[in-house]
Amino acid sequence: MSRLAASSPFGSAATAAPAPGGAAAAGGGLDFALSEDQELLREQVRRFAEERIRPGVQERDRTHRFPSEIVAEMGELGLLGMQVEEEYGGTGADPLTFAIAIEELARVCPATAVTMGVTNSVCCWPIGRFGGEALKRQVLPELAAGALGAFGLTEPGAGSDAGSLRTAARRDGDSWVLSGEKAWISNAGFARWYVVVARTDPAAGKHGLTAFVVPADAPGFSVGEPEQKLGLRASRTAPLYFSDCQVPADNVLGSPGQGFQIAMTTLDHSRVGIAAQAVGIHQRALELAVEYARARVQFGVPIARHQAIRFRIAQMATELAAARLLTWRAAVAAGGQAGRQAGGAAGSAAGQAGAGRAARDAGRLAAEAKVFAAEAANRACQESLQIHGGNGFHDDYEISRLYRDVRVTTIYEGTSEMQRLVIARHLLRS
Repeated sequence: MSRLAASSPFGSAATAAPAPGGAAAAGGGLDFALSEDQELLREQVRRFAEERIRPGVQERDRTHRFPSEIVAEMGELGLLGMQVEEEYGGTGADPLTFAIAIEELARVCPATAVTMGVTNSVCCWPIGRFGGEALKRQVLPELAAGALGAFGLTEPGAGSDAGSLRTAARRDGDSWVLSGEKAWISNAGFARWYVVVARTDPAAGKHGLTAFVVPADAPGFSVGEPEQKLGLRASRTAPLYFSDCQVPADNVLGSPGQGFQIAMTTLDHSRVGIAAQAVGIHQRALELAVEYARARVQFGVPIARHQAIRFRIAQMATELAAARLLTWRAAVAAGGQAGRQAGGAAGSAAGQAGAGRAARDAGRLAAEAKVFAAEAANRACQESLQIHGGNGFHDDYEISRLYRDVRVTTIYEGTSEMQRLVIARHLLRS
């Protein structure tokens, strides 16, 4: 990842995110330490976030302004092509490295983090995984170079019940013709490429869905007015409209009828990114709570001296550590790297067996990470705002923005309720 090479350390605060382990324990114990390259990337992304994203972040939130200039810089750094293999111009980052980058961006601006996360997780990744070679060579180099991507699954009448979507596609010679609409689409209007799921066989239920790659300039494709959201206001969310939209037949991912499976597999993978986003928000909420508790004086002493405040901060820190480890574990499983990251020496029998189990359980682990990290981050923002008292209710204080931004993490890319169903299904299947 040459474009993301670090130049010097950031330094660390008392609440800065540490690697949760260290050197492997003698005798082959677990080793949760990040690699040197991952530590360097984290430093580089944190510096970029602090120096280039944080200035103006509150104003962009107030005005709902999409930061096109910052997105362009992320493209130059290679952040928008982290989930693209090197042969197509990307950095080919593993899921753990990608999660680390997401966390650092979300710590400063969750809206920017979701812009970067969406283009990687639910556009670049499914195209790279399920696209034909000609399609990958057409689309992925452009995305890796900085063009944005998006994912069109949700509809006004199809949210958690994705199998009930109504956008239709019919074959017409060498093209598919799409008709319908999508709702709540991140990066809409700024994306160059869209992964869109539509119904190609009305009689086949969820097995009658097909995934397409739609260019922004496709005939019959248009983007609606941006949504006015509670949070993530510097990201763009809008509906998509397909009015006899023509897409080349070669732009199908997988085969016709595999769209539902592709969408669910993509979401299993991408939920690690949402968990990482929640961890980044949680990290910053904790930092702000600690800073404010040290500075705010009531009853003649800093409020950090009061046991009630200390207990809140301790709980936030404990849940943050748990959320981060769950997220990293899910990321390792998503990348099939469990044997390398745990079990002592690389290639050990125990490590390889663990890798196999983790790969089979990757969807459950991602759901566990997302539901816990998202709900813990929501609690952390609430507690941090409570510690800020009345000041936390004012837009001049950063915690008020994080309080709004974090709320959607329990909703998008699968609600908390759906994550619990995924977890239970994995555990109870024969």
